[in-house]
Amino acid sequence: MSATSELRALAKPKRAYELQRFFKTGKGQYGEGDIFLGLTVPEVRVIAKKYKNLPFSKIEELMKSPFHEFRLCGLIILNLQFQSTTESKSQKKIFDFYLKQSRAHRINNWDLVDVTAPIIGKYLTEDSDPYPLLIKLANSKSLWERRISIIFTFAFIRVGELDPTVAIAKILLKDDQDLIHKAVGWMLREAGKQDGRLLRAFLSENASQMPRTMLRYSIEKLPEAERKKWLINSR
Repeated sequence: MSATSELRALAKPKRAYELQRFFKTGKGQYGEGDIFLGLTVPEVRVIAKKYKNLPFSKIEELMKSPFHEFRLCGLIILNLQFQSTTESKSQKKIFDFYLKQSRAHRINNWDLVDVTAPIIGKYLTEDSDPYPLLIKLANSKSLWERRISIIFTFAFIRVGELDPTVAIAKILLKDDQDLIHKAVGWMLREAGKQDGRLLRAFLSENASQMPRTMLRYSIEKLPEAERKKWLINSR
């Protein structure tokens, strides 16, 4: 057996059709052309765990697949390999391989970003200057690389460093994609859980410019009366 054969064996055509609608795979939509087998994420995780020691060459075969679940499996394997080592050189190899997949447009839907970037992004928390890469990704023409840039900052939030989230949020403030609005709002909300004053300072400066979805996501955990105030005072 192989990872690909095990994934194929669990295919569910009816669910695959539903997933292709949910992940907007139609012409002109953000996930245009993506193909699903119909697996659940827990099913993919079980298979990824079995094949967690695959070499990069085999993981890349998964990443080159047109099937969404193959790529998801490859990325979860990368997560597992990253989490299994504390050696900086090994983590760097995994991080660089991850960026290679991003540049090749293989991390091409929001779930693929969200399941991996908070974990793989931990590598940047040990970097003496992570900002050049984060800023480069935030200014990318690729929707997915822009989303990676802000979701990478979740790793910083988890270690109590909130400045990267604020910096990248400001760059993405006027992004025209709803998936970026949601991601930025989500990260601001997470940062605000640790430092409410920081979130309120960001809102005081930027709420009037924030897309409505971004603002709603960012204030979700604030008291109801305060949420209403920010919404009323915003554009």
